[in-house]
Amino acid sequence: MSEPQHLIRVKAQLQAKRMPLYQKLIRWMWRLLLGGVAAVILFLLFLNFTAIPSFRDLEDPKSALASEVLANDNREVLGRYFRENRVPVAYEKLNPHLVKALVSTEDERFFEHCGIDYRAIGRVAVRTVLMGDKSAGGGSTITQQLAKMLYSDRNFTGMNKLQKAGALVYRKLREWITAVKLERSYTKEEIIALYLNQVDFVNNAVGVQSAAEIYFDKDQKDLEIQEAALLVGMLQNPAYFSPLRNPEKCLRRRQVVLNQLRKHGHLSEAQYDAYRLKPIDMSRFKKILYGYDKAPYLCASLAEELKRMLNQPEYRKPDGSKYDLYRDGLKIYTTIDPAYQDHAEAAMREQMKKLQERFFTVWKGRDPWTYRSGNATDAEIENRKNSFWELVRSTERYAAIRPRYLDAISERIQEKYDMEELRDVDILRMLREDKKSGAMAEMMRVGEVSSSQGAVYRRIMAGADWPILKKQWTDLLAFTERTLKTPVEMKVFTWDNPQCEKVTRMSPWDSLRYHRMFLQTGMIALDPGTSEIKAWVGGIQFKYFKFDHTNTERQVGSTFKPFVYATAISQQGVSPCFQVYDNPVTIPGRYQHFSHVSDWTPKNSTGSYSGARLTLRDALKNSVNSVSAYLMKQLGDTEPVRGLVNNMGIDSSARRRDGQYRIPQQPSICLGVADLTVQEMAGAYATFANKGMYGKPYVIRKIEDKNGRVVFRSIPEERAALAENANYVMVDMLKYNVKGAPGVNTLKSEVGGKTGTTNDYSDGWFVGITPRLTVATWVGGDDRWMRFLSLGDGQGAKMARPIFAGFIQRLEKDPNSGYDYNARFVRPAGDLGIEIDCGAYLNGPSPTGDEEEFSPDIYNDEVPPEGEPPAPAKPGQKPVRKPDDDFGN
Repeated sequence: MSEPQHLIRVKAQLQAKRMPLYQKLIRWMWRLLLGGVAAVILFLLFLNFTAIPSFRDLEDPKSALASEVLANDNREVLGRYFRENRVPVAYEKLNPHLVKALVSTEDERFFEHCGIDYRAIGRVAVRTVLMGDKSAGGGSTITQQLAKMLYSDRNFTGMNKLQKAGALVYRKLREWITAVKLERSYTKEEIIALYLNQVDFVNNAVGVQSAAEIYFDKDQKDLEIQEAALLVGMLQNPAYFSPLRNPEKCLRRRQVVLNQLRKHGHLSEAQYDAYRLKPIDMSRFKKILYGYDKAPYLCASLAEELKRMLNQPEYRKPDGSKYDLYRDGLKIYTTIDPAYQDHAEAAMREQMKKLQERFFTVWKGRDPWTYRSGNATDAEIENRKNSFWELVRSTERYAAIRPRYLDAISERIQEKYDMEELRDVDILRMLREDKKSGAMAEMMRVGEVSSSQGAVYRRIMAGADWPILKKQWTDLLAFTERTLKTPVEMKVFTWDNPQCEKVTRMSPWDSLRYHRMFLQTGMIALDPGTSEIKAWVGGIQFKYFKFDHTNTERQVGSTFKPFVYATAISQQGVSPCFQVYDNPVTIPGRYQHFSHVSDWTPKNSTGSYSGARLTLRDALKNSVNSVSAYLMKQLGDTEPVRGLVNNMGIDSSARRRDGQYRIPQQPSICLGVADLTVQEMAGAYATFANKGMYGKPYVIRKIEDKNGRVVFRSIPEERAALAENANYVMVDMLKYNVKGAPGVNTLKSEVGGKTGTTNDYSDGWFVGITPRLTVATWVGGDDRWMRFLSLGDGQGAKMARPIFAGFIQRLEKDPNSGYDYNARFVRPAGDLGIEIDCGAYLNGPSPTGDEEEFSPDIYNDEVPPEGEPPAPAKPGQKPVRKPDDDFGN
């Protein structure tokens, strides 16, 4: 039936009315299409001309240049930074097994495509993205992987998901264009050689030649098929498929490569079966470590600082790209004086060798991990055991054992609970909750575990996999302990020869314990006038003990007390000759501006009070806690002291991981309860040696690139911290501290300083000053219970001060060191306003005030045997100190 005419007319009118809209939509669609095409073309052109290397760059790739750390003479090399232990190999000399394995496994159509394999991209899009098949493989060609290694920056740190996606697309497109350019600039054979010469096989093996030498101790041309397959298998993720850390994963990956060789006709079935059954042999593996000749701890510490610095926009190349510390041939000019560094190392070695002999004698027949002294609790002994197992879990042997026990269950748990990785720390946290209900809640309360982590942990513990995981973990630890307790021939550290190394037969378990029992040290020497660090000693020997102790936080003990005295002298004008009785001092809770709640009454290190009337300088010299508490009470607040140390370079606003201030707002800071670093203490004491002016210590003078362009130049920072007159009073007191002290009393230099010893003798400190040098030295164990057992052995005067004395003595005897031992501290012109002549001061009126509150004068400053109170002086007897007495703690 035909449509009515009036409806036809209405539709025609509507169509005529809508036609302009249709035409407009069509025009916009064409504009969008053409605009999109144009935008893509412009974007690709932009990439091509801005982010992609030119043909000249590709055809003439520059070799990576090592960056050098130079001493203050601008000539002596203290160390080098380089990524590549690399020996380039031409394609003609490459092992054919390597080439076949590489192409068969990584890019089977390598000789057919132009740098981008569109079939592989399609496979990834369909099977991996749409179907979720993670085993479908990747889509990158060998050429793209080379482009990624040579030119792409894939750091997504600090980006959100949208930014990461955009950056990934941008870099992938750049990578594709670079791959096409590589194909146009090089032959296929040259690309394979470039790739195999560039890839990092970890363990300081860059390039296939170095990898063959390190893993198999042979030239790459002599590699057998299964060895070539192992190296090619590592390419997907060298650390993950490492034959040392993950041998079982490495074995499975090697079988994948061998299967690809069989699939492409390079191996027969019989050959494939024979090669896949061969075990991985790492018996000829040789680890190559690159140390530094002069200042190893300095160079290792600087590496992290330099990487952070070079990541900042103001320190980039002229084209805006980042410098690579390991490839760009930078020159880092430092303040380190080679002569000072040599003498510092020599003084350290001399003292630490003697100290270690005594330490082993003290601990003979005792086990530091189970020894109980003082108030050691069961929880503390358990913590010691746990800390040792942390050492065990950091070993390569443990890493090699772990996969066979935990890989299967870990992969199941990771997939089931959507975890990226099931770590040892995750298992340990769940075991803590399993052992003691409520432990997880406490971990969440203190921020150790997030709420989402806690929820996942609880789901795992409630599931069927938890008993299996616990059993596998228990079996892993048992097998690890049995394995590590099997004696083998090994090299260990020793002080018995100049090489500091010997070959012995020992179990790895005992080796860990043996090395952990070596006392360590940290030492910084700086010029107080310029704030330049002249020597940097981070430990006793870098090869075996890589942790830098100049930056570790340890309790400073009595070395903090001069800051309290300086505050009192500066703010209250008190004389060092002012006398205070050695009696108990109580600072009540909430007293004046203090914030502590309970009354606080500190004890002296002897556990008793002499009742003697002490001058402030005698009290400081002998580290009398009651007098430090008296001064703190007179100040009425912790803020004056915290403010002074802040001006002296110790940030009083900084907080510890637990949220508490590093310099606590508690009166106990007057006894040195704060944990600070050797560098901080050196900088703070340098203020005393520099007329009260604080200068921020620095070690990098300038950085230049390979073309001589200055990338960074240090600008000294200085500020007034202490009034010059009060500062000179403190210098006089510090000089009095070491007057007659063994080792120091024979020096030609004018010397001041303070020792420090912490609870249970865990830390021994000495910070010394001369007009030309400030030296902070710490000695102790990496574990705080690794310590001497008596004050006679463990005080700072015995452990740390001899290093300072030996160092200064060596500088004085070396006519070429440039050290000026004739320099003297300069007294400010005019009247100090503070009396430092105690003879004149004590002949004046008594300064103590309320006499009825004080005991009779029974002071005798001779240091008593440990545990005994000081003997009272006879009436009228003057305190006498023998020249060779050891002062303070």
